[in-house]
Amino acid sequence: MSLFEKDAYINYQRIEDNLAIIRERLRRPLTLSEKIVYGHLDDPHNQDIQRGVSYLKLRPDRVACQDATAQMALLQFMSAGMDTAAVPTTVHCDHLIEAQVGGVKDLQRAIDINKEVYDFLATATAKYGLGFWKPGSGIIHQIILENYAFPGGLMIGTDSHTPNAGGLGMVACGVGGADAVDVMAGIPWELSARRAETGAIVEYRGPDWCYDIAFPLHRRMADYLNATNRHEIAQYAQRFAPNLQGDEGAEYDQNIEINLSELEPHINGPFTPDLATPMSKFAQEVKKSKFALIGSCTNSSYEDMSRSASIAKQATDHGLQVKSKFTITPGSEQVRATIERLVLANACGPCIGQWDRRDLLTPLALVITSYNRNFTGRNDANPATHAFVASPDIVTAMAFAGDLTFNPMKDTLIGADGKPFKFSDPSGFELPPRGYDPGQDTFQPPPADRASVNVAVDPKSDRLQLLQPFEPWDGKTPADLSYFDQGQGKCTTDHISAGGPWLKYRGHLQNISQNLLIGAINSENGEANKVKNQFTGEYDSWVVIGDHNYGEGSSREHAALEPRYLGGLAIIVRSFARIHETNLKKQGMLALTFTNPEDYDKIRPDDKVDILGLESFAPGKNLTLVAKHADGYQGCECDLRGSLEEISLSHSFNEGQIEWFQAGSALNLMAAKAKHQ
Repeated sequence: MSLFEKDAYINYQRIEDNLAIIRERLRRPLTLSEKIVYGHLDDPHNQDIQRGVSYLKLRPDRVACQDATAQMALLQFMSAGMDTAAVPTTVHCDHLIEAQVGGVKDLQRAIDINKEVYDFLATATAKYGLGFWKPGSGIIHQIILENYAFPGGLMIGTDSHTPNAGGLGMVACGVGGADAVDVMAGIPWELSARRAETGAIVEYRGPDWCYDIAFPLHRRMADYLNATNRHEIAQYAQRFAPNLQGDEGAEYDQNIEINLSELEPHINGPFTPDLATPMSKFAQEVKKSKFALIGSCTNSSYEDMSRSASIAKQATDHGLQVKSKFTITPGSEQVRATIERLVLANACGPCIGQWDRRDLLTPLALVITSYNRNFTGRNDANPATHAFVASPDIVTAMAFAGDLTFNPMKDTLIGADGKPFKFSDPSGFELPPRGYDPGQDTFQPPPADRASVNVAVDPKSDRLQLLQPFEPWDGKTPADLSYFDQGQGKCTTDHISAGGPWLKYRGHLQNISQNLLIGAINSENGEANKVKNQFTGEYDSWVVIGDHNYGEGSSREHAALEPRYLGGLAIIVRSFARIHETNLKKQGMLALTFTNPEDYDKIRPDDKVDILGLESFAPGKNLTLVAKHADGYQGCECDLRGSLEEISLSHSFNEGQIEWFQAGSALNLMAAKAKHQ
């Protein structure tokens, strides 16, 4: 399966055998995505397969975790009572490295500051048979591409950008740590085929070949596999080529035509990647740029770096220097060693808020990056920073212009000779002409003798804390619940559980829970981190009311663990992002949606609520929220007439997920079953 896992093998025959069964059952052409997903079914004979309805039970080929989410995933795995991971699993140290001055110094500083966490990850991976990529290895997703991704594979990862592995023909999905623990424990991964806010796999079809979030087999994949010393995998994949591309005549839920020759480059932002502005209109939106940053897990390959270098060479050939601070984040040690430039560390850095900026003289700053996200405070933890997202090509051109109103497609710059010049189209190498330089060896394989390894967790630590099981449901109808926050508008996992300086507490549930919802906008006052305290005495159960696509963004399960730890019972929203909905269910919380989304507006800030129907909780059966308005509600002593509203709540729980809720969490249920076996 990889050069680092000599005893793990790719099983294309399983995909072939599964698909023979599925073809007999469905009797229709299959998309590439269906071939990969159905090819990994745990029980292809008996699996219910209804698009938009079924929960699929799958057997992923591998699991990948980054250091910030791996802490909680490994703590949960330790609680499950297993002695080794059932599938190949790796942990990658990339998130905890804070960008400050430059690669070497930033890396050493991170190793010193995070020694306790790195020691825990190193010993836990050694104890349970996982591969460990040390700090300085690079960003998890680039490491996966270079070493572990392969055509037709199915992988889950505890990072929402895991689909990056689709570039080598995998279906790769971001999940929470509890999902990763299931697969590591040998339990099938449950994937909802229901349509949600992001419930789709997107496939693209071109004039001569089709490509997908899992690109179909193509000669360029073989070139990349060969360049990264995986010749045998390229040859093996070719033998099963028909299963690694979509069937002719396969049907899709929706077809969207895009004329690439007419597609204009866009810049996204600020504050959300959803706000896209075409290059020709962008000058109307912004003024001067202070920073330009290229890199991230999806834009830091050798080709990305070489295309940016071609633009930089054009500028320097005309005697220009950058007018904005320009930093580069290579995706891996291999890419860094190959390009050998003055760069930030091989890590996520500013992309996830790990940027220690010390140059801000004014509250407002403009930043343009090729990173993945630009939510409020995402890059530098400054909520006033206006961050924009573009391609590495555009960002590099902007760095030399120093002006975000510059349009590199049509505008000119003045060279050192006083003459105007215009950038020509960038060019780059798909692969390095002289091959990759592997750089330093930063991989730690599991030791032969794992029994003697002790996992390092200091009981006095403020960064690591062993987990205690959550209490199971008490069987009572939840009544007179306060709600903690009525989130208004976009509420991402960054809003629910902030990153940046809070990353250091990712392994300590009690400490990180102090950041719960501090970034969410309260509908009562339109402000963040300002919520009326309705509690007296001890914390009772409570609920959160949220808007559309609640929990989008990062896969961080802390956004589900924190409300559960602090006594939350339910998250009630107009709609959920897929990963967060699953994370909430895994932690024993009720993930509920307004059957009528407009009912969100009926909830008032000082309401008390009941949730009815849990005694007969069942798949497809709605629950009822009773909102008790303060204009007439004071317990049972007043006339309640006109002060109550009953609101229907929908859910997507299946039988097994209802058991998670009743047991207190999926982990509780897993541990109980293991104890009885």
